[in-house]
Amino acid sequence: MDTTAIIQLYVFVLAGFVGYQVITRVPPLLHTPLMSATNAISAISLVGSLVLAGSDHGRMSNILGFVAVTSATINVVGGFLITDRMLKMFKRDDGKAPKKSGGMH
Repeated sequence: MDTTAIIQLYVFVLAGFVGYQVITRVPPLLHTPLMSATNAISAISLVGSLVLAGSDHGRMSNILGFVAVTSATINVVGGFLITDRMLKMFKRDDGKAPKKSGGMH
């Protein structure tokens, strides 16, 4: 392993640790807005992984690109399903949105 690969592995592990620490400390009230933001970031990573999978830099690059596309797609679809499910919790049974109380009329 050369020095660049070791640094990249170190950054990857550190990003995973920091990401886990940040996500576990999010209050439940912020989950829906946070999910919509992470869906947008996941869509950007999906585009990047498509570029990697489509580039012809060798067999290993294509395999890793395919794994990245698969993972990013699962992440985006799962994120949208979870966000949709959370938004349905705030709808009334009759299909109307709840009225806001208070404020100026």
